[in-house]
Amino acid sequence: MMGKTVRVVLVGIGGYGEVYLSPLLDDPEGEGCEIVGAVDPSPENCSRLADLEALGVPVHSTLEDFYGSDSADLAVISSPIQLHTPQVCRALEAGSHVLVEKPAAGCLADIDTMIEARSRAGRFVSVGFQWTFSESILALKEDILAGRFGAPLSGRALTLWPRTESYYGRNDWAGRRKDSEGRWILDSPANNAMAHHIHNLLFLLGPEIDRSAEPRDVYTRVTRVNDIETFDSVAARIGTDSGVELLFLASHTIALEETLDPRFRLEFESASVEFKGGRGPITARFDGGEVVEYASPDATSQVAKLWLCVNAVHHAVAIPCVLETARPHTAFIEAVDRSMGTPQRFPESAIRISDTDGGRLRWVEGLADTFRKSYETGDWPELPGGGS
Repeated sequence: MMGKTVRVVLVGIGGYGEVYLSPLLDDPEGEGCEIVGAVDPSPENCSRLADLEALGVPVHSTLEDFYGSDSADLAVISSPIQLHTPQVCRALEAGSHVLVEKPAAGCLADIDTMIEARSRAGRFVSVGFQWTFSESILALKEDILAGRFGAPLSGRALTLWPRTESYYGRNDWAGRRKDSEGRWILDSPANNAMAHHIHNLLFLLGPEIDRSAEPRDVYTRVTRVNDIETFDSVAARIGTDSGVELLFLASHTIALEETLDPRFRLEFESASVEFKGGRGPITARFDGGEVVEYASPDATSQVAKLWLCVNAVHHAVAIPCVLETARPHTAFIEAVDRSMGTPQRFPESAIRISDTDGGRLRWVEGLADTFRKSYETGDWPELPGGGS
């Protein structure tokens, strides 16, 4: 990295924030940065805490404490969803640019509050949907915008990632709609682990390189087998503002051996575009037989977003995922919450329990097969155990 040293404060080092901390400590690109502070109420959960202490980096329990005695060019915020808005606004007020983890917030009102704060501060706020920073996803979107494949017709995405009961017990907000202070969370597969994958569909179909398609009509079926307020599986049909219909399928309640990495498919007038997951390529197949490949979105480092934001502090750098880019994802999450009612519980006859290295896993027999078939055909899934 060229130019002045970038002063960085890291928020949430005891959780996902460690993903950012290690590259800043270890990677050559981090040599242009100075970690001037870390924030976490439980810093002992950070495996690199001793390294920070050896460097003399002060560790604060709150972001307010940090800004009470210091400043930063860039705040990297990896705190729980419900804390994003107050922390982003505080960082902007103090003159920092911001990289905040996905999702941007738990509700649209919070995003709009951050947009207003950003406008007042004259700083940038980038949202960490990592696929949106992928070189291949950006190249694919540029081709879509250029009309290379013709008009978009439909899209779908599928992810099957099992999560044990300990996943929901790891903190006091997992699976919650709001926290004890009434702040919106809406935690679910669609707003946490698989948020990337519905956002990716909306992003690829957006009208500009840093904008996403707006969800207009949302129909969902959400279910749960864990003792949570929200849901652990979701099937959703989304009609976008441009008339494209999307199908989103995601579940945490499948057996370990049924794990399926994220994949997506887009149909256009002249071609189909498909990513089958993992390190394989994104493949565009034209009606005339031509095949074009893009690298896997996972081929780009998950901290590419960090280095781009570091560079953007002192240079004119286009940021592909800003608050407006992420806003349609939150609009989808709000629509799901409004329409879901009480999440359907599967009958006990359909639920299986497995003991795994990560703890007890509750899963639904037949659900993975149902979602896979729905993804392949594009048809609405008929849920096992009497659901529909």
